[in-house]
Amino acid sequence: MGLNRRTAMKAGLLTTAMSALRLNSAHPQGTSAPPSITVQGEAAVHTNIPVVRDRRASGGSYLALNSKKKPPKGGWYATYTVRAPEAGVYALTAVATAPVETPHTEATASYLQLALSDGQFVEIARSQPYWYESKPAWGGLSVLDLGELELRRGENTLTFRVTEPTVLETGTAYALALDRFTLRRREGVELREVHAGGDGTLGTYRYGEPASLTLGLHGRPDDPHRVRYTVVDYFGERVAEGYATIAAGETTVKIPLPQLPPGNYRVAASGAAASDAEGAVGHFACLPAHPAPSGAANRFGVNVWATSLVPPSRLNAFAAAMRDMGAGWIRDGQAWPAAEPSPGAYDTEHHDRVTRTMRHHGLSPLEVMSPAPEWAMTAASLPLPADLRHAYRYARRLASGHPAAIQLSNEPDVDVTSSTGDTHAAFVKAAALGVADAPDPPLVVLPGIAQAGHFQELMLANDVVRYADVWAFHGYPDPAEQGEPAFPGAAEEQRELAGRLGVGEVPRWMTECGAFFGVRPGIDLTPAQQAVQARYLVRSTVEGLAAGNTRQFWFAGPPLHDDGVYFGLLSREFQPLPAYSACAALTSLLGEAHFAGPVSGLPAGAIGFEFDSARGELVRVLWAAKPVRIPVPGATVYDVMGRRAETDGGAVTVSRDPVYVVAPGGDSTRPVHAPRRALSPTEHIVLSQRYAARNAAPNKDNGDAEPPLGYRLSRRTRMSLDVYNFTSISRTVTVKARPAGGWSARAEGPTRVEVPPQGRMTVDFTITAGSGVERRTDHRLQFTATLDGDEVPPSVSLVQLK
Repeated sequence: MGLNRRTAMKAGLLTTAMSALRLNSAHPQGTSAPPSITVQGEAAVHTNIPVVRDRRASGGSYLALNSKKKPPKGGWYATYTVRAPEAGVYALTAVATAPVETPHTEATASYLQLALSDGQFVEIARSQPYWYESKPAWGGLSVLDLGELELRRGENTLTFRVTEPTVLETGTAYALALDRFTLRRREGVELREVHAGGDGTLGTYRYGEPASLTLGLHGRPDDPHRVRYTVVDYFGERVAEGYATIAAGETTVKIPLPQLPPGNYRVAASGAAASDAEGAVGHFACLPAHPAPSGAANRFGVNVWATSLVPPSRLNAFAAAMRDMGAGWIRDGQAWPAAEPSPGAYDTEHHDRVTRTMRHHGLSPLEVMSPAPEWAMTAASLPLPADLRHAYRYARRLASGHPAAIQLSNEPDVDVTSSTGDTHAAFVKAAALGVADAPDPPLVVLPGIAQAGHFQELMLANDVVRYADVWAFHGYPDPAEQGEPAFPGAAEEQRELAGRLGVGEVPRWMTECGAFFGVRPGIDLTPAQQAVQARYLVRSTVEGLAAGNTRQFWFAGPPLHDDGVYFGLLSREFQPLPAYSACAALTSLLGEAHFAGPVSGLPAGAIGFEFDSARGELVRVLWAAKPVRIPVPGATVYDVMGRRAETDGGAVTVSRDPVYVVAPGGDSTRPVHAPRRALSPTEHIVLSQRYAARNAAPNKDNGDAEPPLGYRLSRRTRMSLDVYNFTSISRTVTVKARPAGGWSARAEGPTRVEVPPQGRMTVDFTITAGSGVERRTDHRLQFTATLDGDEVPPSVSLVQLK
């Protein structure tokens, strides 16, 4: 799946950024309409952002920042004078560019910071769903909800500031378009904040640590304000409740929490009257006392796409939360067009900072290569560079940023281009060589394949596995399965495919795994959906590891709403959902998670898998479609949240919520994977077939197209074979065409060519269809080569007579 396919693969406190700006509220002002103030973007009293004329703007002009230059001291800013007719809390909206893509535009801006009068600047650190659901205004601008501000009566100053770049289509830049903003008076006092755990966290703390619950209003009451709250665990049991009083003129109250077992907790808070509606809802997580293993022993990853989904001010807390959840790996990526806006001119500072932050928190980054920049592509090569030396050099540059691994593209089998398995194979070889030739190279991971099929099989026929350390693929259930999704057969399909091709014991990673949960705008997953998500995360991870996956990455960690589907493990307020806690329990209890085998002798309808935690324990993960009793003599049982569960007569009731049965045992000795083999000179020679755009293969139709899928050729077609030499000395290579199915090939020049170091030579061929070749039927066209008598990995394509 991935993120932001329309472009290149393009956390802090639980309180909103606005609460840090001293959000206040006055008492009701009667029945008259509340005041409203609108200010034009070009009406700043002080600014260093250009003003641009545009008849679509409400005042005929607007602020338009798009600069690659470092901001002046103090940042790019615009300061406004706002005269409020009365004091109080005002809701702030703006017609501006959002910091993330929305359904109506791909235009993005930098994250905004705001300062009110003499207050400090605070980032508007809202999650992607808030921005994604913004209504369109005009052009690339949206109607943005920026929270609330307390204004004093009379003159106030409001300053918008940009200090962080954003990723645009052709590079990183400081960007903002602001047409106008409006402040509307809010009345009354509302509960807005529910936060538990330590300061600076995303509402998590580890079992045994002291913790408190903070309840907050969006305004300051004139009189003491009594609040009623309840805390409910994952299973619906009320574990804490009571009343608290927020003092007059204050906005928050802190309540000590009782000692709670590991789990996920939902807080509901409202006014003190029993008839009051639920005013605020939040989640917090008590994590298991024993953290997950770190380093190479950790099998668990999560997709983050931090540049798009995590506001800069939340990045540290977000990374810590992923680590505390038990993820050892994160999957991320920067846009190649932004990282290399022109040939050889690299701009990776913005993304490198994200990578450093993740590594600082003990996370191993898996970097994903995105589609190429426009300057590197032709109509026939899209989405790959026409010259594979660009792929080699960029991959080598990526490797210098010290990710733990590099994945050589995302779901090329279901993109909207006509690229084929053979062209992608040549790209993979060139990029893998770039990674391998870098100092202290990271792991090379094959492209994340969306679904087994023609594209992947053709790519593999080009002998790409020898260039990689890891085989990769994705797996999602049927989107229609909203109840209890079934784990897809992708892991078994990929294991069977690897066995059929005889590629050996290459580690297999499922670099995307998740489920589709439909949501309405403005709403997180329902409690029922949250439970399904938690159960599916555990079952899918367990079944994936049992199928032989060495590592598995959930999609996704941050709040993420895409086309009516919610994927994140965190709520839109960056609070941990039950699936987050289920992941923390899973990673803590399974440890190194060496699969030992399926559990036999279970009652009908029950499923179980056993793992060796490498801590002297065997851990059985059990679940069942309907509740059944299973004997667990002498074992310790934990529920899906990681809480120790009681057994009754040496047995436990197993249901849809998985349980963990832990008993002594296991084998501490594990096989050691062989070190990476150095690639030979012949493997540094890459063959790549090249055809005119008129001979392009059919569009993949998002992976649903049926054969024939080969290049569409006439009876006689000219094409070229590019021969790349990614070694440091000149190499003499002899090439040969091996057509099949009634096709023939004639070289239009010498087939023995000398290729300079890091160079490319081209041999032209005429491909001819014999009289017996049927139209619209795929046939293999293979090119081979020798270097000093040794075979070069082949280039294998499919061709059809159109």
